[in-house]
Amino acid sequence: MTRRIVIEPISAKAFAPFGDLMDVSGAPDKIINQGLCGRYHDRALLDFADGRAGISLFDANPRALPYQLDMVERHPEGSQAFIPMTHQPFLVIVAPDEGGQPGQPRAFMTAPGQAVNYHRGTWHGVLTPLHGPGLFAVVDRIGDRANLEEYWFDTPFEVSAS
Repeated sequence: MTRRIVIEPISAKAFAPFGDLMDVSGAPDKIINQGLCGRYHDRALLDFADGRAGISLFDANPRALPYQLDMVERHPEGSQAFIPMTHQPFLVIVAPDEGGQPGQPRAFMTAPGQAVNYHRGTWHGVLTPLHGPGLFAVVDRIGDRANLEEYWFDTPFEVSAS
């Protein structure tokens, strides 16, 4: 039996328990570059236990809806930001921690131009672009200690738009 999750539109308030929604909402914090650029300053809390921040590029294959969610992961040693390098929305799946295991997952759809930063230790689905190319800049912890935990659901979830 498959369990079902309906995708919600993402908002900073709804996503706050899991991380930061990064976008250019509101007025810029500062106008720079001879008045031709708005700077939206410090939009995510980067949090690392040790190591350093690194920027990697991920080139993910697009997925389709309905999407089968059978696994989530988390990074106990650092936050992880996903910044799309195209102007396409992508699927974001998160779950609260319940005693060291993921609770009921939630699915969100970003709008074009939005990015997310998962707080350290947040259960989340894998990178899930719905359109190609699935090119993302990823800011996360680079260090020697292991920083990945996976949880496989006994019964998968089906994630759909309605």
